[in-house]
Amino acid sequence: MIRVESTPEFVAEAYRKMDERIAVIRKRLGRPLTLAEKHIFGHLDDPHTEDLHPGRSYLQLRPDRVAMQDATAQMALLQFMSAGLKSVAVPSTVHCDHLIQARVGASEDLKNAVVTNKEVYDFLRSVSQKFNIGFWQPGAGIIHQVVLEQYAFPGGMMIGTDSHTPNAGGLAMFASGVGGADAVDVMAGLPWEVMFPQRIGVHLKGKMNGWASAKDIILVTLGILTVKGGTNAVIEYFGEGAESISATGKGTICNMGAELGATTSVFPYDASMERYLRATERGALADLANKNKHLVTLDDEVYTSPEKYFDRVIEIDLDKLEPYVVGPHSPDAARPISELKTAAKENGWPMSLTNALIGSCRIHRMKIFAVRRRWLIRLLRKARRRQSIFA
Repeated sequence: MIRVESTPEFVAEAYRKMDERIAVIRKRLGRPLTLAEKHIFGHLDDPHTEDLHPGRSYLQLRPDRVAMQDATAQMALLQFMSAGLKSVAVPSTVHCDHLIQARVGASEDLKNAVVTNKEVYDFLRSVSQKFNIGFWQPGAGIIHQVVLEQYAFPGGMMIGTDSHTPNAGGLAMFASGVGGADAVDVMAGLPWEVMFPQRIGVHLKGKMNGWASAKDIILVTLGILTVKGGTNAVIEYFGEGAESISATGKGTICNMGAELGATTSVFPYDASMERYLRATERGALADLANKNKHLVTLDDEVYTSPEKYFDRVIEIDLDKLEPYVVGPHSPDAARPISELKTAAKENGWPMSLTNALIGSCRIHRMKIFAVRRRWLIRLLRKARRRQSIFA
């Protein structure tokens, strides 16, 4: 039976496989490796024969985990049921958070969601029980935070049916948002096929200071690369500046990397990640990561000469970084807050701030989910007529 948790035994075995596969690739390439390359090469289905040309080759990878949110998990699990398997092939989880609509307040909204989505939640719960999938019921937490606190580990590879799955990059994990079909393949024991992403390095110099925060780093990066600049690429952050950012701050940066169109974003393992693992009662995983730093950090030669090993290198001086704002209309319309007044005058924007919304990536999806829900419920009812999932 597949264990859902990322146990020390599970992580140790993942590191053993990574070590073996990376050793094969080092012989083939004969050069230092970036952290993202170690993630990728360490999870190749066959490191001996894979074609290795970034931006051209399609790779067959073996992720360690799958995570699904409740809106996208429905179709993925319906498809998985047709595989005729008794259990998922890799540790997988379902998180019921996206269908909870924010209207009145946390308590009332949760009650309404449980009633409104009862049929969906019952389906997800019963399928999870039947196929050995971890189930996080409504109110148990937001998927990305639960994954960071419970399942993510340095050096691991995870795919998730949500575009902001890369949040787990805050713990040096290669975590990529995918479609439901990719998740089904991996849960059924097949490799994940993905284009070999190009490598973009973001060299963070100096230290975070003043009013600047982690979100300002990704907003600067968005302004440089634009919303399409990360397409078919991994954004890898490194440098002394990276060490001054907390693990959750790193997670914020990696989470928002989805707005770049990036395959994922990652940070190398460091002391802040160790502190986070120990604070979340996973000290044994921190010990394992400390013993396997060669797998969860970029090679020294890459650190000292990044332009040789990345397809593109961006430098950001955190000593000079100030708070940024983006928009309107696009997240890559980035500017320091000190330039906002001038931009407002030049573009004829209102000079008085009367309303503000502090939200997340989920807000613009709510109307879409409301439509999808009715359609998916009809599919669930048809599936029940064909096959009992409550056995």
